[in-house]
Amino acid sequence: MIRVLIVDDQPLIRSGFRALLDAEDDIEVVAEATNGEQAVARAAAHLPDIVLMDVQMPEVDGIEATRRIAADPALAGTHVVILTNYGLDEYVFHALKAGAAGFLVKDVQPEDFLHAVRVAARGDALLAPSITRRLIDRYVSQPPRPDVVLGHLTHREREAVVLAARGLSNDEIAASMVISPLTAKTHVNRAMTKLHARDRAQLVVIAYESGLVVPQASDRG
Repeated sequence: MIRVLIVDDQPLIRSGFRALLDAEDDIEVVAEATNGEQAVARAAAHLPDIVLMDVQMPEVDGIEATRRIAADPALAGTHVVILTNYGLDEYVFHALKAGAAGFLVKDVQPEDFLHAVRVAARGDALLAPSITRRLIDRYVSQPPRPDVVLGHLTHREREAVVLAARGLSNDEIAASMVISPLTAKTHVNRAMTKLHARDRAQLVVIAYESGLVVPQASDRG
């Protein structure tokens, strides 16, 4: 059962998402919150698998709430999915940096919304190639951070990280590296563990911050 916490200051948004989720046999809404302070407290109380987090809320916003949840070892199994009206804006970028697993636009189709919740619950990042390109754009003018250490990654793990940062799925990484999808997933997961990345979204950010992947014109499309 996928346990979900819905965080939004608009009752209509919360009730709409709850109605969709409660209709599914494998998903349970365990709590709701109207601001970031409540989100952190209720995440700690209910230990949800997924937090659907609005960004712009009164008192504590979604970015700060995401940062607090990501920093809590007791919530290591909780994945925050940002809800936004505007696509990948600055708020979403900062939320990904704070530890969010990905984002959803609020007008997403119901079937895509439900699929995204299940994807996030598996620990996969909700980052489409177009979103990856926007992340890349953020790093074009920024020098690599020397404090991000990659020396303890194996050659194959580095290769898998580069491909993941290019927006490839595990199946696509496997095809490129001529290995099985399970082995590809293992390389990615080990890299995330070594780099202390909560999920694939943070792994992409780390790949560009470290200079392991260098933005190119072709990446930005």
